[in-house]
Amino acid sequence: MALDHIQSSEWRSRVPASFCNGEKVSKLCQEGRLKEALHMVKLMVQQTTKAPIRDYVCLVKGCARRKALAEGKQVHALIIHSKLDSNIFLANNLIDMYSKCGSVSDAHKVFSAMPQRNVFSWTAIISGYADSGQGVEAINLFQQMQETGIPPDKVAFVVVLKVCARITALEQGKQLHSDIIKSSFESDLIVANTLVDMYAKCGCTEDARELFNNMKERDVVSWNVMIAGYAQNGLGKEALALYEQMQREGVQPSRVTFVVLLKACASIAALEQGKQLHSDIIKRGFGLDVIVRSTLVDMYAKCGCLEDARELFNNMSERNVVLWTLMIAGYAQNGLCKEALALYEQMQQEAVLPNNVTFAVLLKACASIAALEQGKQLHLHIIKRGFESDVIVRSTLVDMYAKCGCTKYARELFNNMSERDVVSWNVMIAGYAQNGLVKEALALHEQMKQEGVQPDDVTFVVLLKACASIAALEQGKQLRSDIIKRGLEWDLIVANTLVDMYSKCGCTVDARELFNNMIERDVVSWNVMIAGYAQNGLGKEALALYEQMKQEGLQPNNVTYICVLSACSHSGLIDKGLHLFDSMCKDLGVTPTLEHYACMVDLLGRAGCLADAEDFIIRLPIQPDSVIWRTLLGAARNYGHVEIGRRAFDCVMKLEPENASDYVLLSNIYAAAGRMDEVAKIRKEMKDIGVKKVPGCSWIEVDKQVHTFVGGDASHPQSKKIFAELDRLVGLMKEAGYTPDLSFVLDDMEDEEKEIALCKHSEKLAIAFGLISTPSGTPIRIKKNLHMCGDCHNATKIISKIMGRDISVMDANRFHHFKNGVCSCGDYW
Repeated sequence: MALDHIQSSEWRSRVPASFCNGEKVSKLCQEGRLKEALHMVKLMVQQTTKAPIRDYVCLVKGCARRKALAEGKQVHALIIHSKLDSNIFLANNLIDMYSKCGSVSDAHKVFSAMPQRNVFSWTAIISGYADSGQGVEAINLFQQMQETGIPPDKVAFVVVLKVCARITALEQGKQLHSDIIKSSFESDLIVANTLVDMYAKCGCTEDARELFNNMKERDVVSWNVMIAGYAQNGLGKEALALYEQMQREGVQPSRVTFVVLLKACASIAALEQGKQLHSDIIKRGFGLDVIVRSTLVDMYAKCGCLEDARELFNNMSERNVVLWTLMIAGYAQNGLCKEALALYEQMQQEAVLPNNVTFAVLLKACASIAALEQGKQLHLHIIKRGFESDVIVRSTLVDMYAKCGCTKYARELFNNMSERDVVSWNVMIAGYAQNGLVKEALALHEQMKQEGVQPDDVTFVVLLKACASIAALEQGKQLRSDIIKRGLEWDLIVANTLVDMYSKCGCTVDARELFNNMIERDVVSWNVMIAGYAQNGLGKEALALYEQMKQEGLQPNNVTYICVLSACSHSGLIDKGLHLFDSMCKDLGVTPTLEHYACMVDLLGRAGCLADAEDFIIRLPIQPDSVIWRTLLGAARNYGHVEIGRRAFDCVMKLEPENASDYVLLSNIYAAAGRMDEVAKIRKEMKDIGVKKVPGCSWIEVDKQVHTFVGGDASHPQSKKIFAELDRLVGLMKEAGYTPDLSFVLDDMEDEEKEIALCKHSEKLAIAFGLISTPSGTPIRIKKNLHMCGDCHNATKIISKIMGRDISVMDANRFHHFKNGVCSCGDYW
């Protein structure tokens, strides 16, 4: 480093007057007056060519403390000029200074140039890499130090153990443990505490507890580390039990103890224990501590006690941005998103500036209630505060716009991001998938790979769900291949989603094979497979799997019973379903939810027991929702029961008056009964209040490309061929005895026009396309967004017979497997 400017005569005139009075360099450095201290040392160098080493040390340490990189480099230049750069003590301090200033590359240059190195030199450079987040490099340097024959001291062990904890490098941590035992440092309290922390952060709580139990000496840090280890691994009950033991042994908890325990209570919603901790906090004199009180607010909010959280919040004399953000997040996490947004307005009025986390929480609140206008306003605030380039904020902005249905604007924001991590890609992919734009989601995944961004488990879960939603089996299989290449096939969540994808594509055999081969299975795994059988009308298989689940000692949950009851309903297993529901309530102590009650109404309704189903609803101990009444309305449509259908419709209207499907169901009931005057009234009512029928939409995958068809749509490139094939099919179907059921056409038109409209239902368009686009005998798989109408169901049965094709249709409710003129549902849907 050049030192030409030192010779300038101006330095003498710029020396502070205090120097003449004997003020020392060390005092200036302690006061943070680094430039003055530096000027003084430069003058000494000019006069004597050398300053005392202690002055250089003071300057270097002062620069490290203040993270003053520019001044640190000038000190380094003076050291080189004074030919002191070979001094090992100065070099060690320079390494530390550069590391603390965030310039690990400069630190490594100093380290590499050292003619001699001691354990402090190695520890300084290892710490530099560790603090900069380069854990692997830090571990490699530690191993190099050992290879050179320099034994690590306890500080070096602590530094590298912390690295192993941070990057969950368990094997390296175990090797360090062995080295620590050989070096006789295991009994050192700080080393032992760090070992416990390392094992806990690597998920080995049993090993951590064994070490903790065997410690000859334990301080409050030891207890805090073990309690935190339990809490971080989701073992909140164990953390609270250890606190009880801590109290019995007379160890005084610290502020950290309470913060960790409150977070543990929040994670498992342990409100009563949280309240007891609140009492202990007051007794121990931590009640006014800002951090403790903030964590109390968070605990109460996450346990659903927003009134207690808000009272604490309101009574705090000091409220920083962290506290405001916690309170806003509390409202948002409890579904009170409007209240969260209102609190942000108050935050602005009190002139508290939001940070990136505040904006992320608020944007998520907007996304959850599709509050687009508030989201746009927040976007303006984000720009004004300079957070638009923040990766977290920008990703959350993309998510907010996508969840509010503005995928084009979300994509524009995504494209303009200067930095895109895997989370950003996942958010945009999920945005497409949630809006039904599966093609775009899959295309973005391909672009993601082309740009060298590796998909993670979240990417695959989102994409597999997207494939399942449109029964895109081939795309799902390709994703599975990618999952295997990435080594994620046995990730529990990914494996569960794979089973679900195969089931929803009608491939229950493949789904079961995957399920059977899973290394680990949780209750979700069983539920997914049982639900897969239910959706495919395989009730007996679903019940057999339920019994196997119990035999293997896994406790079914509420979702399990919904799946099993649904399986009974879809398979006509009335007696079994009734027995199971009765046993669930009386013998197993399960409190039924609205979903369980809806399954029972569906079970009775599908069996034609409409009066029993209606009586069941009337006698419910809780208020029935629109789903339950709509289920009865659907059953009334299937059995043509006008009176019960009308009563069910009236009840639905009181709860959800703008759902077009309810009007369609009642209209179909009246049409089937020949009461066309009532049909006309319903059409007029829909028009008057602006209710629009959701268009039918079907998807079919051919050659790994997904094709979308909307009822009556002629926009497909091969529409002429498709309609020609439909004309041909209708002729063949009529020869086979097909008569169009015109009652499924709601619009007021002539019979001939109704027949044409029926012919253009989305699943018929998809079937025709499948017939002309795939080899003879190839199975056809279709996904539809609505329930199959009776006419399409009957037509598809006939097509499967006359064309010799297996046709699978996954509608909004279940799978229909058509083969040789018969449907797997047994016309029971």
